[in-house]
Amino acid sequence: MSLFQLCIPTLLGTESIVANEVRNLGYETTEVIDGRVTFTGDEEAICVANINLRCAGRVMIKLGEFKALSFEMLFEGVKNIEWERFIEEDGIFPVKGYSLKSKLHSVPDCQSIIKKAIVSRLSEKYGVKWFKEDGAVYSVHFSIMKDVVSVYIDTTGDNLYKRGYRAQATGASMRETLAFAMIDMSFWRGDRPFLDPFCGSGTIPIEAALYALNIAPGKNRHFAAETWKNHIAPSLWKDIREEALENENKEAKPFILASDIDSKAIEIAKSNAKKAGVYDKIKFKVSDMRDIKPFVDKGVIITNPPYGERLMDAKRCEKLYEAMGKKFSEFEQAKKLILTSHQGFEKCYGKEADKKRKLYNGMLKCYVYQYFK
Repeated sequence: MSLFQLCIPTLLGTESIVANEVRNLGYETTEVIDGRVTFTGDEEAICVANINLRCAGRVMIKLGEFKALSFEMLFEGVKNIEWERFIEEDGIFPVKGYSLKSKLHSVPDCQSIIKKAIVSRLSEKYGVKWFKEDGAVYSVHFSIMKDVVSVYIDTTGDNLYKRGYRAQATGASMRETLAFAMIDMSFWRGDRPFLDPFCGSGTIPIEAALYALNIAPGKNRHFAAETWKNHIAPSLWKDIREEALENENKEAKPFILASDIDSKAIEIAKSNAKKAGVYDKIKFKVSDMRDIKPFVDKGVIITNPPYGERLMDAKRCEKLYEAMGKKFSEFEQAKKLILTSHQGFEKCYGKEADKKRKLYNGMLKCYVYQYFK
């Protein structure tokens, strides 16, 4: 098998979580920087990472890196890459990317130059001047940072947070990858009570159930690299999925409570949980957060309550957070992790967090406020 330098884009603030996931899968990371984790792996690693990673954005093969101060340098650098190793004559190869702190700052122009360079290389290799682009998709990604160009091919397709179970969503749902990040931070392993009192479409409790049962998040979806010709054998994808199925903890009986004041949200959450195969592992309830009975045992509360930029105006948020502080104090032994972008959260909640961690919900900067008791 061939060895590749594999790059995993991440949500900012979750790099260490993804790096630990990669190591737990048996691979050594080579670089962990803002928004990115890299490691070396073969075709099997591509399958394993796509099917099993819970917090990653996608899995990309790094094809080249070079400095470019002009469009001519960009063109030549891209053309020197062995594109014919991956892209067949009928391959579809859209180009997307970004540029930061670089002389080549126009992204549309860079996209155009990169596309032309790939076409030029493949034209020479295949002896054709025009490509139909009606075959498999080889999505090309690029980044230009301080004039250094990095070029990748994406093996994933739709972002890994799209597990396939969330057919319906409430007004401002969080990404599944972010939900898992919060679960990982809590050190919950399915052995203690778990509560999300603002569950919305059910993302957090569903991710908790998938984790407790060790259900691979990507086992029921397809990936871009599965359509590539002559690269990764279909049998390898099948073998990795079967291995993931064998590793599931079907006997696990986590206590997961998901509640929301909105009955329509609970119906959506139930539907999504059924699609994810974990409906019987979660107790759903229509309830105001103020009416929930505290559990006596040690447990965790992980939640993404409404905040100003999402579903509620600032004053209503502040009153809600004040009520949360009073109610959550009744869960004396529980660890609490609360995600919000409201800068005055701690003051409203009535208690300074033991720890807080900056994360991004899409492009919105948020903090996970962690209370150890």
